[in-house]
Amino acid sequence: MTTVRIIGAPTDYGANRRGVDMGPSAIRYGGLADQLAGAGVETVDAGDLLVPRAEERDPDADAPSEGKAKFLRETADVCRRLGDEVAATLADGEVPLALGGDHSIAIGSLVGSARDADVGAVWFDAHADLNTPATTPSGNVHGMPLAAALGIGEFADTEWANAPGLSPENVALVGLRSVDGAEAELIRDRGFAAYTMSDIDERGITDVTEEALSVASAGVDGIHVSLDLDWLDPNAAPGVGTPVRGGVTYREAHSAMEIVDRTDALRSMELVEVNPTLDQHNETAELATELAASALGKRVL
Repeated sequence: MTTVRIIGAPTDYGANRRGVDMGPSAIRYGGLADQLAGAGVETVDAGDLLVPRAEERDPDADAPSEGKAKFLRETADVCRRLGDEVAATLADGEVPLALGGDHSIAIGSLVGSARDADVGAVWFDAHADLNTPATTPSGNVHGMPLAAALGIGEFADTEWANAPGLSPENVALVGLRSVDGAEAELIRDRGFAAYTMSDIDERGITDVTEEALSVASAGVDGIHVSLDLDWLDPNAAPGVGTPVRGGVTYREAHSAMEIVDRTDALRSMELVEVNPTLDQHNETAELATELAASALGKRVL
């Protein structure tokens, strides 16, 4: 039986709105353990990483040499510790499930997952998260984790941020609908497998997800799934900090996660950007638990 280790990373250092640091608690309260039990997996809850409140920190204490990146020192500290937790989980033969927190925690998840293995990544997100300190419009690191893990721009040769076993050829982005100009140029120049909502509209969620997983899993030891709840339409997932209309539906999201499970290649996963202060009756957190269960094997029959 698969054992999933739950690791909370209650940080909002990378976000533009406070409250997402309460995401791990909301997801647990939303029934994560029960949902995963329904998927037939055992769970071990490792608790939360200790993360000082953003209000107690200086966002510009460790500013990059070029551009802007808020709370970079604090983000690096969280991601180092999360990376160690993820790597230790895998070494114990368990599947790490990280709970954000904002999407900057994906740096730690990827670094840990790719420390001793070649991995692919599927990015289920409305956004590309390929900004760097030099290209970001906001300075919020939750828009930079994929660029950081791949060592792009100012993140080149950055030990805490670079995922050694992750190659651009094994990265697929699914459900894009809000991409900055510099990110779009990077996607074209680097040849990332990128699927917009228009692709999903035209081809269907099954075809797009299967192709994305094929790209991510080619020649690697396993795949990392990064699930940002703003991938879904705000009608289905209202409790996110950067909602974008026109996302996937509730059923499409479940179908995609069921396809993830069928590949039998899931190595690590994170659920991010659940903000209970913006949610309605904790429905986004509850949806996150359902989607995690689908990715880990839960079926109707």
